[in-house]
Amino acid sequence: MMRSNSCPKCQGAMTEGFILDNGPNVSAVSQWVEGAPRKSFWSGVKLSGRAQHPIQTWRCGRCGFLESYAKG
Repeated sequence: MMRSNSCPKCQGAMTEGFILDNGPNVSAVSQWVEGAPRKSFWSGVKLSGRAQHPIQTWRCGRCGFLESYAKG
């Protein structure tokens, strides 16, 4: 997918980044997970057998709008 480097809201410049997930003793890039969430007693959410893709996020330097993609 080709994306524009200008904000769809105000046409300001967009900068690539990511959304950080902070947990106990770990920091990671947020992931997109296929399907609706299913509760797990041990881990909070069942992930087994589901497609997962890191989320890439772009931020507008002018208005702060965020645009996210999960390539893969």
